[in-house]
Amino acid sequence: MIIFSMISAVIVSVLLVLPWRWIAPPTSAFMLAEIWQTDNAIDYRWVPLAQISPQLAIAIVASEDQKFPEHYGFDMDSILDALSSKGKRTRGASTISQQVAKNLYLWGGRSYLRKGVEAYLTLLIESLWSKRRILEVYLNVAEFAPGVYGAEAAAQHLFSKSANRLTLYESSLLAAVLPNPKRMYAASPSDYVRGRAQDIRQEVRQLGGPGYLPFLRLNPM
Repeated sequence: MIIFSMISAVIVSVLLVLPWRWIAPPTSAFMLAEIWQTDNAIDYRWVPLAQISPQLAIAIVASEDQKFPEHYGFDMDSILDALSSKGKRTRGASTISQQVAKNLYLWGGRSYLRKGVEAYLTLLIESLWSKRRILEVYLNVAEFAPGVYGAEAAAQHLFSKSANRLTLYESSLLAAVLPNPKRMYAASPSDYVRGRAQDIRQEVRQLGGPGYLPFLRLNPM
């Protein structure tokens, strides 16, 4: 009975993850939570990765997960750094793959249960999706301003342009507010956000720009 239950759980979880390898998610757990908690409308517009500026893609990777092209879902060095920080707030312990798992399927908070489910879903996502697809989903479901989800909605809402026309400067501002998009604003950035965006642009240059992500040139799988 236990083995049957475990097999059933694996099958169900695979069925929850696999379709989004090809299909655009109609919503996410975080979007639904926002609607439930605030009763406000959200702005969510899915676009394929080919219609998102490569400058935004590399700015996000430079800011959130520089080892994204090479890891299998977890950045062990960043995890160890976070554990050794003794409770101090750190950035970068959660990879883009982990954030996709959290944003699509899970709730907020820091419980061990949520982190355990997140780790399992991250492994499934890394196993069933390509890196290109993971980044594509992330760029479409990440929150960039209160109730504004995805690169296209953010570009239109904050800069009055399409996501494929975002510059590196604008992309760095969007990446800079990801830690707390409800308090930090890309369209009217504080000195802190400007400084963080400048650091991100420097990181982008050190990585070599969009060429650091070779899968951007590939056709979607």
